[in-house]
Amino acid sequence: MTDLLYSEEEEALRAAVRDLLADHCDPADVLARAESGTPYDPELWKALADGMGLAGLLVPEALGGQGATHREVAVVLEELGRAVAPAPYLTSAVVATEALLAFPHSRLRSSGGTPTADDLLGELASGRRIGALAVALNVAPGAAYRLVRHENGALHGELTGIADAAVADVLLVPADDGGLYAVEADAVTISPQVSLDLTRPVATVVLDGAPGRLLGDAEPAVRRGLRAGAGLLASEQLGLADWCLTETVRYLKDRKQFNRPVGGFQALKHRLAQLWLEVVNTRAAVRNAADALATGSTDADLAVALAQAYAAPVAVHAAEEAVQLHGGIGMTWEHPVHLYLKRAKADSIAYGTAGRHREALAELVDLPAP
Repeated sequence: MTDLLYSEEEEALRAAVRDLLADHCDPADVLARAESGTPYDPELWKALADGMGLAGLLVPEALGGQGATHREVAVVLEELGRAVAPAPYLTSAVVATEALLAFPHSRLRSSGGTPTADDLLGELASGRRIGALAVALNVAPGAAYRLVRHENGALHGELTGIADAAVADVLLVPADDGGLYAVEADAVTISPQVSLDLTRPVATVVLDGAPGRLLGDAEPAVRRGLRAGAGLLASEQLGLADWCLTETVRYLKDRKQFNRPVGGFQALKHRLAQLWLEVVNTRAAVRNAADALATGSTDADLAVALAQAYAAPVAVHAAEEAVQLHGGIGMTWEHPVHLYLKRAKADSIAYGTAGRHREALAELVDLPAP
């Protein structure tokens, strides 16, 4: 039976990432950057990608990566979720990277010296470049997505809801000829959209005759990227929920009313106990999904759907409880808990809603339609 507990190496990785984020993701600084309209901290990304080599965890060593697994990536995302870190890790180091990993690997360049998918993987793994799959953030694995038009060797069209497009150096764009194209970000027009989550902005991408280099078939690459995104997003949601629970318990131990800690009231104890149980159950589902992706299990689709169906509502519930149980201070802009609520709400529709994943889960286990 697979051991879903964290290994010593995974715990060491967690400690290192948490220490790094403590230096770079102070809540006040995260809020200030989010308010400025430029939430991403280049120094944070450099420390994550270059300093610790985390951008290349999923990339084989032969292609310039670390050759790790989805279990290690899940630990990183838990910590990023705990800090609502404004970094394009999920979109570049997971979704875009997984999409590129769907192609056969070769260290050779194509004719004319054109960079291959492997060359791009090496660049993403090093953190020198940031990639983004040009599919709307709300699209679930296996669902339909918008395509651009490929005509006379150029790409034309408009794509909306693209997460982290504003900081991407290269976009992976699916076209109507069935291909996935690498398009330089400076060859397209990127306009920010209003985003609930200030720490993960989305944008509209307009391609008006943009040149692109063909990487391979889009369908398997997009499906793989979105599946990994959904499965590992659950780890981010777990980290977020765990932070909300931990900080709420701490606050209720310190806050006094009628000369006793607020956390001592039975009604609040019951609410916290229920939330703790939900977080523990989420951890089991999330770890199972990460392990299934790491081992290439035939039940990976099932594990991902289960994790997302469970993690999304738990993260929202944890954030809502944190806001309410922090009382008046939880309703203020200065307290960071609203960032967690917005991230949880935005994550709940990213890569498919919980309802969409429950439907997928029912199909996978052959449940009859109601």
